[in-house]
Amino acid sequence: METSRPLIITPTFNERENIESFSHAVRDILPTADLLIVDDASPDGTGKQVEHMIRQDARIHLLHRRRKEGLGRAYVAGFSWALEHPYSHILQMDADFSHDPKDLPRLLQAANAFDVVIGSRYIGGVRILNWPLRRLILSYAAGIYVRTLTRMPIMDPTGGYKCFRRDVLEAINLTHIAADGYGFQIEMNYVAWRLGFRLHEEPIIFADRIAGFSKMSLAIAWEAIWLVLKLAFIRKKSKHCCS
Repeated sequence: METSRPLIITPTFNERENIESFSHAVRDILPTADLLIVDDASPDGTGKQVEHMIRQDARIHLLHRRRKEGLGRAYVAGFSWALEHPYSHILQMDADFSHDPKDLPRLLQAANAFDVVIGSRYIGGVRILNWPLRRLILSYAAGIYVRTLTRMPIMDPTGGYKCFRRDVLEAINLTHIAADGYGFQIEMNYVAWRLGFRLHEEPIIFADRIAGFSKMSLAIAWEAIWLVLKLAFIRKKSKHCCS
């Protein structure tokens, strides 16, 4: 049986107030995993706090970035770092406790049978706490929009709690992944799906962040809208060329 060596990647920007409690939580739940913090030059000193944590736990790693370039660029940098090391599974999650660390073992277990495991807020029902109704409607409608245009059978295509088997990231040309916000999650799912990898949604309960501020913006939303149109166009063009 394959020996599992997981890595958890967490991008940060101004997460100093909860990064230490977050790291303790994930290392307690999944002690076999390493943790990579990808910090986009947080002005609040998140990177310095992680440096202090590293001196106490050798399985915590830090990737310093010179400036804030967006979620997608941070994850691509983290994925590239992961592929330079012998990790078997790469998990991604937020540091604000909206993704419950207790779900990590379930996502990793599901990756024994699937290539990409998505912690889904919408599979088998809605599992979101403390969101205003407007945000919930927009998020759910985004999933319908993505499924309708791309035909990708995923209820929660924008979810950011995932586990990738190593070979998925090796097969994806990460330099071609262009999106940054929620569009990044859609693009990674879509590319993996079109490459023939098996995607699976594992139900989770998603709670709104308990500290800090949301990074969501109108620009991120528009990026996702245009990305889906682009993916739908590519899908139809490819289908037409091959028919």
